[in-house]
Amino acid sequence: MKRRESIILLATAAAAHPLAARAQPAGPTRHIVVLMGNVEGDPLTQGRLKSFRDALRQLNWIEGNNLRIDFRWGGGDPARIRAQAAEAVGLAPDAIFTTNTPPTRALQQATRTIPIVFAGVSDPVSDGFVASLSKPGGNLTGFSNMDAAMAGKWMQFLKEITPGVKRIAVLYNPDTAPHSVFLPALDAAAPPLGVTLVRATVREPGGIDGVVAGLAGDASLVVMPDVFTFLNRAAIIAAAARHRVPAVYPFAYFAIEGGLIAYGPDSGDQFRRAAAYVDRILKGAKPADLPVQAPAKFDFVVNQKTARAQGIVMPPSIIASADEVIE
Repeated sequence: MKRRESIILLATAAAAHPLAARAQPAGPTRHIVVLMGNVEGDPLTQGRLKSFRDALRQLNWIEGNNLRIDFRWGGGDPARIRAQAAEAVGLAPDAIFTTNTPPTRALQQATRTIPIVFAGVSDPVSDGFVASLSKPGGNLTGFSNMDAAMAGKWMQFLKEITPGVKRIAVLYNPDTAPHSVFLPALDAAAPPLGVTLVRATVREPGGIDGVVAGLAGDASLVVMPDVFTFLNRAAIIAAAARHRVPAVYPFAYFAIEGGLIAYGPDSGDQFRRAAAYVDRILKGAKPADLPVQAPAKFDFVVNQKTARAQGIVMPPSIIASADEVIE
């Protein structure tokens, strides 16, 4: 069974070169703004931002020395995200780093000149952020966090775990989710597996439990990646557990926090890689010349504790292919 080792390797590398960052001369101070679409107090987001800041430090960008970082938070509210994007642009930084589609769209609308590096955007071409993945052509570039082929894997995992299932629902907020990326792939994956795909749309946190309750007994659940499902992940995980609905989630942290299984890109890895693009831009590179990069690392996490609570016996093939099994 594979086990994730990237955190250990990064910690070892940082410990091996403690003097490199301190040796960096002060030089002129460069300024970047980080715009996050969610809430400031979310510990998961803070952990990913630590990865981003640590990666910048390893590249000899030292906060309080040659680098200033301002942070802005959207709180999951579209109007606030737009206001914070305008404020970020008004600070006239050398570059902006952001994540997910709504903040990236708000920043694009606010500036066509300040370099923007994004992470966690599902479909930057269809969203109009870049002309193409290989040649972005504007002031935005970054890291796409999704491959439509993932949708087929989510369905396959659910069918393997619950072979008798006939309905698989996909939970998403149609106002914010990248459904144009995933719904066609999910629709295509359903017939060969002998299942019917059901749209389970929800726009407000208060509607989550009712939607999941309606699936109890004869359906499994795919949770689509989205700022809505991210912010409301605790409620979604709790509803799936309460109504004993087998569910697959798009990021490892869903399973770590109690979800049944999760398969998707390592978002922390994208934040670390984004720091390298910010470094290149601060050194003179243009976003138009930096290709959008696909996910480089995927995690498959199985929560056996949740499986036992739901009366699910995980197939040996699922356990063997997992990167992490939570007992």
